[in-house]
Amino acid sequence: MKAISIFGRVVNHLISHLYFPNQIRLGAGSLKELGEAVQELQASHMFIVISLSVKKQVGDAVRKIARDAGLKATFFSDYKGEPNTHHVQKASRILIDSQADCVVAIGGGSAIDLAKAVAAAAKNPAVTMESMKTLADVDRFPLIAIPTTAGTGSEVTKISVITDEKTRVKINPGHPRLIPDIAILDPALTVSLPKPITAFTGMDALAHAMEAYVSTLANPISDVLALEAMSLIGTYLPAVYEKPDDLEAREKMLLASSLAGIAFSNASTNLAHAAARPLGARFHIPHGLSVALVLPYVMEFGLDVNQERYQNVARALDQTGQNQRAEDAVAIVKKLNQVFNLYELGKSFMHKQELVQAIPQLVRDALSGNGIQTNRKLPNEDDVTEVYARLIEDLF
Repeated sequence: MKAISIFGRVVNHLISHLYFPNQIRLGAGSLKELGEAVQELQASHMFIVISLSVKKQVGDAVRKIARDAGLKATFFSDYKGEPNTHHVQKASRILIDSQADCVVAIGGGSAIDLAKAVAAAAKNPAVTMESMKTLADVDRFPLIAIPTTAGTGSEVTKISVITDEKTRVKINPGHPRLIPDIAILDPALTVSLPKPITAFTGMDALAHAMEAYVSTLANPISDVLALEAMSLIGTYLPAVYEKPDDLEAREKMLLASSLAGIAFSNASTNLAHAAARPLGARFHIPHGLSVALVLPYVMEFGLDVNQERYQNVARALDQTGQNQRAEDAVAIVKKLNQVFNLYELGKSFMHKQELVQAIPQLVRDALSGNGIQTNRKLPNEDDVTEVYARLIEDLF
């Protein structure tokens, strides 16, 4: 592995391993291939992690797929919001009791992250989620992920974000074995998403691609994936926001989300996600929204050491050629947040004084989490405080 010096810091020029999902099935109606996918994994009983709302929409279709393929299905929907350690423990017990032999996630990032954690935890009851990343290998159940949002990219990543129920801190154990065996990307499953969820999950995908691209662990392959993801998002996220039933645009956003997921899974996120995690955990803000809120100010923090890369970000997001400066990339992201009404939505989760009082703890949590060492300029307490202060300035 080669190393080079960037702004006085030694960083890896090439990473030793790249990790990808074994198989991706993309296209409208691809949910129908679930039975075939389960059989391909030599399984016969699905343990399906799915929210109650998604279950109402596709539960009957999934049961029919199971019957037609001669498969058993056990549904788990006893969770709400973003997954925590209690959900993982409960679902793991039910999975073992059901004697299912594969795990299927149908839903957004919460369902997929929970399913990934359960597939591993049920096989490793003595291993904590935090220590899992230290193991050379992790046994788990066969795993299929079917996203119903275009944002988290969890269907193709080695990361699972789980909140510690006691400390309320988000932990994100990462291990290559957490990458699902098969990802099924069916844009028809995303058509009914409400506009706000379409917007902030799409902005999460944008942050994944952007942070992978400016990470110290960025590599030629992650760069290609990240730039293509940003190009797709710049074109198709505004399109699906304005016309939710545009199936082609929905498919492009699912593709962009997965490309961004593979990129950041191999190159890491950085300060935007590090700052967003405690904000989301403290005020119960959906993950994608909290990331979108802090992203412009994190970009501003890193502009001086990422000029060329943010110029490329601006070109990817706006292919008209009108925006080519690094500063234009920040302006585009702020404009998207405004168009999608995300600042007003963010204000609905917190009051100004609460946020001001929480800043010292938010800063400590941000700096102690993942995504700090991969910034090309290391942030300190004052830098992260300024990110939150700039957010308050624009929110209120």
